[in-house]
Parts: sequence; C-alpha cells; structure tokens
Amino acid sequence: MKILILGGDGYLGWPTALHLSEAGHDVAVVDNFARRGYDHEMGTGSLVPIEPLQVRIRAWHELTGQFIGCYVGDLTDAEFTHHVVRDFEPDTIVHFAEQRAAPYSMVDRKHAVYTQVNNVVGTLNVLYAIAEINPDIHLVKLGTMGAYGEPNIDIEEGWIEIEHKGRKDRVLFPKRPGSFYHLSKVHDSHNIEFACRIWGIRATDLNQGIVYGQQTPQTARDDRLATRYDYDAVFGTVLNRFVIQAVLGLPLTVYGNGGQVRGIIEIRDTVRCLQLACENPAARGEFRVFNQMTQSLSVMQMAQTVARVCPDKVTIEHLANPRVEEERHHYNVVHSGLLELGLEPHLLSDTLIESLLVITKRYAHRVRPEAMIPTVDWRRASSPISL
Repeated sequence: MKILILGGDGYLGWPTALHLSEAGHDVAVVDNFARRGYDHEMGTGSLVPIEPLQVRIRAWHELTGQFIGCYVGDLTDAEFTHHVVRDFEPDTIVHFAEQRAAPYSMVDRKHAVYTQVNNVVGTLNVLYAIAEINPDIHLVKLGTMGAYGEPNIDIEEGWIEIEHKGRKDRVLFPKRPGSFYHLSKVHDSHNIEFACRIWGIRATDLNQGIVYGQQTPQTARDDRLATRYDYDAVFGTVLNRFVIQAVLGLPLTVYGNGGQVRGIIEIRDTVRCLQLACENPAARGEFRVFNQMTQSLSVMQMAQTVARVCPDKVTIEHLANPRVEEERHHYNVVHSGLLELGLEPHLLSDTLIESLLVITKRYAHRVRPEAMIPTVDWRRASSPISL
C-alpha cells in the first residue's frame, strides 16, 4: 500500500519509514524539521549523530534500491497538508508529527501554547484532508500511555463500559494526563473519534508506552541511517538516560522514590506495531485504540536493571521529583490488541541493555552531562531552561 509518514525525520518516524519500505510498501515522509530546531533551542542534541533527511533517503536507495518520497512543510498549514494528501494519494497516513516531550510543554506559557497549537491544529488539518479528499484513508495516530495518568482502576484499551444509575454505555476511557503535552494527545483522541463518528473515516489510536533503544535491523545497516538517541532531561527517555549515566560512571538519577510505574516498549516492537496497524486497518467509521506497550516496570526497576547489567559499579541517586505525579499507584494495563494481530514482543533483557551500552560507549564523548539535570519544574508556571 501507499503509506504517508508524518514526522518521518524523527526518532520513531524514520525507522518506521525504513521498516515499512523494506516490507514492500510505497513510503513517503513529511517533516518540517522542528525536532532538529529544538536541539538548537535547547543547546543539546542526539548522542548518535544523525544525517540530514535527504542524505538518509539517498543512503537507503543506494543500499536497497527502494525510493522514499519526501515533502517538507508544516501540518499547521492546511493548504500544504491538503496538497501532500492529494499529491501522494496514500492508503494510510501514519502520524508522528507532534511535539512529543512533556517537559518541553511545561517550560512556560509559550511552550505550552506552541505544543497544543502544533499538535492539535496539525491533527485537525490532517482529519479535514482525509475527510475532503478520501475518507477511506486509514489514519494511524501515535498517542501516549501518559494520557491515562495513574487511575485507581485497570486501564482498558481505549474504551470502557460503565454503569451509572442503572444505565450502561461504552465510552472513551477517562483520562487524567500529566502535562500540557499529554493533554494535546487527549484532545487529538477526542477530535479523531469525533471525525470517525461524523464523517465515517477510519482511525487507529496507538497509546504508546516509553520507547527505549536506538537500532532496528534497517537503521543498523549503515551509520547514515541512524535514528536519534536522546538523553537530555527534556527529550531523553528515562531508560536511555540511565544507560548513559551508567557508562559515564554517574549516579542514575531517579525522580522521587522511583515507584512510578510506566508501560515501556522497545523500538523494534514500535515499528512492528505500526506495520501491524497499517496492514490490518480499522473499519470505516471505527475509532480503534491499541495500548502499544509490552511490559510495565517502575522507574526504580529500570534503574536496578541497568545497574545489574553494567559491568562497572553503578549507584542510584534520588532527586526531588520535578513532576506532579503519584509515586506509588495502581497500574494494570490491557494491551492485547496488537498481540492478537501477531506482535511478538522483545521484553527488556540484559542483552538489550548490553547493546545500548555498546552504542553509548561508542559515542560517550558527545555527552553533555549537565543536559541530564532536570530544570523544568511542573509546579512553576515558568521554568527557565539552562542547558
């Protein structure tokens, strides 16, 4: 099929493009390079060097003979969005193109407003393009497990059946997101469900857990195909940060007591999940939700796993939690949909940690340790960034 990947220059968008291209699909990517711009703003960058998008695309063609199309522009521009959809005529649109960092959205008013405008307006333009050009296009939208918050009940797969005053209904699972970024994902979900209900479009909402890892079989073929490896306190994920701290001989910085439980998923499983969602589309008018994660671990368990695998002695340090969140809470998530479609998950193991340690050691000279210190405080309306 023809698959258009929005945010195709990003951490997950790029390896997904390669994975789907190798699977035989006709792939094109869209990006405005905002993520690269955040690096300049924050004064940091990917631990693993990443090539310009056009270099990546040429390298993939040289290695495989397969073409990946490219459009450069901003989804908040409705005319551009409509042009791309009309021109490429996709069967499926995979939507990664959003500001994805909770800390970035909590810096101050400017960053919160930017995050919500960029994310919500961009998605609305995509929905209108689908509805007006071809309502049969399947939208596969990346959401986040963080949109659920920490409810004191089991987290169902998007929907929940409730009984209230003797009557029953099936409704979207209630959300208590933990940042303005996560709130933007909640707004997206409601907008997409509404579009499915009134226009009859088809959509799959993937509520993804924290992704760890840096390589897929495709990106590992050539350094020019590498994807990002973020480690800073704003865009870096917690497990990647722990691995880098371990390699540098620094304490693993756990926020609070480390009892916060999170759903996690390895990057190879992420690209496989996207393939399964694309190749098994939702029905017309269906708003389908998958909880895209493979296991649950507390932050402390992640730190202890890294400490056990690292050949050198590793210490763990507890920092005051800059986020407003429950540190001990119930967390039981239903995530059976993608398994039923055929996902065979890679669970966190010593082997996976060891592979990350090897990558980290190769590029350890590029680390800026001060970038891992949290500077954004959820309790303040404005948190000046000093990286």
